[in-house]
Amino acid sequence: MSIPKFIEWKSFDDLKISGFYYPASPKFKGKRPVIIMIHGGPEAQSLASFLGSNNFYTSEMGVSLILPNVRGSSGFGKTFLAKDDGILRENSVKDIGALLDWIARQPELDKDRIMIMGGSYGGYMTLATAFHYADKIKCSVDIVGISNFNTFLKNTEEYRRDLRRAEYGDERDEKMAPLNNTDKIKKPLFIIQGTNDPRVPVTEAMQMRDKLKTQGNTVWYLEAKDEGHGFKKKPNIDFQRLAVIRFMQEYLIK
Repeated sequence: MSIPKFIEWKSFDDLKISGFYYPASPKFKGKRPVIIMIHGGPEAQSLASFLGSNNFYTSEMGVSLILPNVRGSSGFGKTFLAKDDGILRENSVKDIGALLDWIARQPELDKDRIMIMGGSYGGYMTLATAFHYADKIKCSVDIVGISNFNTFLKNTEEYRRDLRRAEYGDERDEKMAPLNNTDKIKKPLFIIQGTNDPRVPVTEAMQMRDKLKTQGNTVWYLEAKDEGHGFKKKPNIDFQRLAVIRFMQEYLIK
C-alpha cells in the first residue's frame, strides 16, 4: 500500500499549488512512470486517503500517482477558489504544466512517462493538458470530460446552465476548447463516456473522438450504454479499470 506524501510546487505566477504523491512500490527500481489524476468539480479537493483499487498501479505496475489541487479547488479559501473562474480557466492548466516541471526534477520519477487522467471537469483538464503540453506527456485518459464549453452548455441539462456559466465564463470564447485544438494533441488518448450522461453529454466525447480519428491520432473509445456521469455498475467499473490498465501497458509503461 502506497503512503501519500504532501507536496508543493510554485506555478507560473508563483502561486503555491499542492497535492498528494503516492510513490510506486520500492520493489520497482529505476525512474518510475507517473499518473497525474485530476479531480473534477472544479470545486472539489483531492485528499490524502486510501487508494483502493488504484493501489494496483503503485503496487503491481510500479507507477507513481500524483493527485493535485490546482487553483479553483476547494479547501484553500475563497480567493484560491475563484482563481480559475471565467477567463482565468487556463491558469489552472498552467498549474499542471508547473507540476510537469516538478516531476522532471525528481530523481525517482520518469519525466518521459507521464499520463494525465481525470473525470468530468478533470476530463476537461486532461484534454487541455494534452494539447498545451503534448511534448511533456506520454498519453491521456479522459473520463466524461468537457471538450467544448459551447456545445457542453447547449446540451447539458437546463438546470445546470447558469451555474456552469458563472464558473466557466462566456462559452463563446472557444480558444481554450480542446475540440478546437486537436491539431496540437500528439499523444495517445483514451476517451471514456456513459451514453446517458446528463451533465456532460455523450456528444462531448463523440465529437472529440471523431475529430481526432479524422486527423489520424491514436484514440481509444469506451462508451457504456447503461451508464451516466461516470460508471457505477460493477461489471462496467471492472471493464473500465482493465481497459485503462491495458492502455497503460501499451502507451505508458513501454
